[in-house]
Amino acid sequence: MTLAAAAPGGTVIPNFGHADSCVRHNRFFCWHWFTSHWNDTFAPALVQHIVLTVIAVGIGFVISLALALAAYRLHWLERPIGWAAGWLYVIPSLALFQILVPITGLTTTTAEIALVSYTLLALFRNVLVGLREVPGEVREAAAAMGMGRLQTLLRVELPLAVPTIVAGLRIATVTVVSLATVAAFVIDKGLGPLILRAIEEGQFKTEFVAAGGLAVALALSADALLVGAGWLLTPWARARARASR
Repeated sequence: MTLAAAAPGGTVIPNFGHADSCVRHNRFFCWHWFTSHWNDTFAPALVQHIVLTVIAVGIGFVISLALALAAYRLHWLERPIGWAAGWLYVIPSLALFQILVPITGLTTTTAEIALVSYTLLALFRNVLVGLREVPGEVREAAAAMGMGRLQTLLRVELPLAVPTIVAGLRIATVTVVSLATVAAFVIDKGLGPLILRAIEEGQFKTEFVAAGGLAVALALSADALLVGAGWLLTPWARARARASR
C-alpha cells in the first residue's frame, strides 16, 4: 500500500488510487471507500475474526466442560482448576503472546492458545455453578425414575444448567472477539490488522472506524445469538414466561 500526505496537519492517509474528497481529507467515515473495499478487505477479515472466535470458544468450552464435570464429581479439584484458570485470565494479552511466541512462533496456534486461555475461567465457573444449582429434589426424582448418574447428568442436570452455561458462553465470546483484535501483533488475520494498519499508516480514520465498528457489531451479534440459543434450549423458561403474563 502506498502512502500520500494528503490531510491537513501533516496527517498521512493511504493513497488508494482515485480517492474522493472524503478520503483525501481523512474524514471520520467514508462510506463509499468502505463499500468499495468490503469484498477484498473487510469481508475476509470479518470471516477470519469469526473463525478465530469460534475455534477459541469451541475449544475452551470443551476443555471447561470436562474440567467442570471433573470438579463436580471431585470437589477438591475446584480450587486448583479455578486458581489456574484465574491465573491465565489475569495475564495481559500482549504478555501472554510474548511468552508463547518463542514456543509456537508467529502462528495461528499462538493466537488460539492465548484466546482459549481467556475463555476458561468464565466457562469453568459457569458450568460448575449451573450444575450445582440443580435442586437436590430434582436429582432424587431422577433417581426414583431409575436414571443412573450419566442419564441424570445428560437428561436433567446439564439441561437445567443451560441458562448459566449460556451466560458463561456470552462472557467468553465477547471477551474473545475483543482480544482477537490484539492477535494482530502475532498473525495477520481478523479485524485487528486493519485497526493496527490504520493507526500505523497515518491514522486513516475510515479503516479504523470500520474495523472497530465491525468488531463491536460482531460481539453484539454473537451475544444476541447466544441469548436466542439459550431461549430455544430452555422451553420450560418460555412456558414460565407465558404463564406469568
